[in-house]
Amino acid sequence: MPNSSAFAASVHGDIDFIAYHARGNGARIACVDLPENRSLTFRELDRLVAQCTGWLTGLLAPGARVGFLARNCADSLVLHFACVRAGVIFQPLNWRLSGRELGILLADAEPELLIYHSEFEESALEALAGQGVRHVIRCSPGDNRFAAAVEASAPHQGGDFGPEAPITLLYTSGTTGKPKGVIVTRRNAWATAFNFAMANEVAPRDVLLCDMPLFHVAGLFGVARAALFMGATVLISDRFVPAVALARMSDPRLRVTHYFAVPQMAASMLQDPSFAGSDLSRLKALVIGGAPLPKSVVERLLAGGVMPIEGYGLSEGGTVLAIPLDRDTVIAKAGTSGVTAPLIDVRLVTSEGAEAADGEVGEIWLKGPSVTPGYWNQPDVTAKSFSDGWFKTGDAARRDGDGFYQIVDRWKDMYISGGENVYPAEIEALLAEHPAIVEAAVIGVPDPQWGESGCVYVVAAAKIEAADVLGHLTGRIARYKMPKHVAFVETLPRTGSGKVKKDELRSAFRDR
Repeated sequence: MPNSSAFAASVHGDIDFIAYHARGNGARIACVDLPENRSLTFRELDRLVAQCTGWLTGLLAPGARVGFLARNCADSLVLHFACVRAGVIFQPLNWRLSGRELGILLADAEPELLIYHSEFEESALEALAGQGVRHVIRCSPGDNRFAAAVEASAPHQGGDFGPEAPITLLYTSGTTGKPKGVIVTRRNAWATAFNFAMANEVAPRDVLLCDMPLFHVAGLFGVARAALFMGATVLISDRFVPAVALARMSDPRLRVTHYFAVPQMAASMLQDPSFAGSDLSRLKALVIGGAPLPKSVVERLLAGGVMPIEGYGLSEGGTVLAIPLDRDTVIAKAGTSGVTAPLIDVRLVTSEGAEAADGEVGEIWLKGPSVTPGYWNQPDVTAKSFSDGWFKTGDAARRDGDGFYQIVDRWKDMYISGGENVYPAEIEALLAEHPAIVEAAVIGVPDPQWGESGCVYVVAAAKIEAADVLGHLTGRIARYKMPKHVAFVETLPRTGSGKVKKDELRSAFRDR
């Protein structure tokens, strides 16, 4: 349902909003590094970015890649925006990965500079082995060599590299196959920040708390960039702890107005003993993306005075969908991911290549200024991901008559049982309502009678039997959707962005 082509085509998408706010609102707080208790005004952030740009310009040629391995910190934002000005490409690395996995990403991007924090030294050194990275900077508590190099450098405003210049490589979670480096251009970054800010009503005096990792599209290009784009404040947290997050959102001195979480984070906060006593009255929106949110969770959050705003986005397209900030709409459209963001066009395409009608399931295709031009060093994969200029997300959804989209599942996670399509996310959402089930994941597995049937992996908070799991579904889904296998596990394997690694579950079933 295209809705923004004319507007999108007119967007230049190449504005230095850090410099802009430094001129007009220089004394306003831009970011606060919570672990370091360090605040930066827009004027101070602009100065550090300019000095870092001078340092990078003297060290690297335009187009070079810069790896960064650290938890969330103010240095990450300084480096990211300096890379934009210097015309080099920021490569934020997932610190949850092993040294071997990090080595794969370094080999793919071939950065000339790697900055890492000493907490991750073992994995960094393993990743660096045999890579030929020219410049390596180690930072440790009390010896931040990156910050020292920046402070010692003369400021530089950078060059004019155009809106299509790559500025960041965001590596996909790798739920299947080789990780892909999503190319983010200056225009992509601008449009994603704009879409996030507009969809979630971010205003200049707002405060956004960022627990999401800054190697993730939601953390870097959603929360952090949207806040700074609007002249708001971003609070940088280095890790998610439910009780700590709730305390920060309750703190009247911090004045947090927006918080982004994946459903697992929202569920863990609801389960935390401190939730009942938390004061979340200042929170305009708890933005939730990454997986459908069960209606029972929506209702409990609303009862606790929280406005849960479901959305949908991805590394390749930024913010795509969001529920409007309206209580009646949140209730009425619970289970959907909202309407399209301003600068994105969305199509639903059936497996036959036709436009999906309202209520019919189709694959989400995207076009707009926030959509990536492709994947780093993978032209074949890039070519297969586009059709006539539309990016094929691999996600399945249906649209209602009001233009609200419901994410059904990953297109590839659908399986066919007895000739009928089964979408695991539908079953998972029902299982999430069981009081003893913490989380569940459903996969399709070979079945000699029906072709495929379902296997559900369950993480339980209390002892339950397979019969309890299946009994919870009986009468609530069609018989052909009923899983035939139930397996209890302590945890579900997840990627750095929280997605379940269903390929590992399929391997585990084959091993069984």
